[in-house]
Amino acid sequence: MKILLIGERGQLAWELIRTLMPIGEVISVDFPAFDISNRTQISDTLSTIKPELVINASAYTNVDLAETEKEIAMAVNADGPGWLARECNRRRFLLIHYSTDFVFDGSKRTPYVETDKPNPINVYGLSKLKGEESIQAETDSALIFRLAWLYSARGNNFVTKFLEWAAKYETVRIVDDQIGNPTWARFVAEATASVLAQAMPSGLSLYDWVREKNGVYHLTSAGEASRYDWAQKIWELAPNRDMLKLKEIQRANSADFPTPAERPMYTALDCGKIKQSCRTNVSNWIKQQINNLEV
Repeated sequence: MKILLIGERGQLAWELIRTLMPIGEVISVDFPAFDISNRTQISDTLSTIKPELVINASAYTNVDLAETEKEIAMAVNADGPGWLARECNRRRFLLIHYSTDFVFDGSKRTPYVETDKPNPINVYGLSKLKGEESIQAETDSALIFRLAWLYSARGNNFVTKFLEWAAKYETVRIVDDQIGNPTWARFVAEATASVLAQAMPSGLSLYDWVREKNGVYHLTSAGEASRYDWAQKIWELAPNRDMLKLKEIQRANSADFPTPAERPMYTALDCGKIKQSCRTNVSNWIKQQINNLEV
């Protein structure tokens, strides 16, 4: 099987490349060589590579900058995925796309399920929701996985940032009023591969197999945590603690750190649908954190 992976430099793509290699030939592309906001380039690339599966792990992810770069965020997160879905559907290629917990407004206090109505409160969340809608309007053979609080041992994420702060400061203040699912990128990659592996013995093409499971799925760790809880666990498990400066983690409120984009306060996601429909094993966030720091 030939797999086209879009967004090769991202932390999720790094994990996907190594995880999907046993399943098929992975051809990865990224900006500027491949521009998902360029409709012609999408068509030309698919015609040249002719993959059976297209995975879109690319995104405009700067939540605050999106408030002033709305057109760019919409082009990358909304328009491009829609054009990609149209071209995939025309050629009968399966599409996997990753979305976000930020499609919700955070007003709920129990984990969101897929049937809850999205209501994004910032441009980034709106652009990702529009991307979901664009894909669903163009194809009925796509899996859309909503992720949350993605991290890995590399790249720009909360874990790497916190460890940088711990190396520089004796006291770090972390908000305790934002709650979600810390989710390891390798878990997402392995879950994606596991779902694909189920299609192999079905006797159906990937395109037809996914038509039966088409739609949006939440794919995060089990359990929920505040940013403060998460920071405490990272510090507890941090390697070489004696070489770091940190002595105290203090609680703070989001209001103490004003940002251009408003953040939803509660975005924990319920993964019951993917566990039942795709027989996906969802591990607890603490176990994922332990595994990440041991790698």
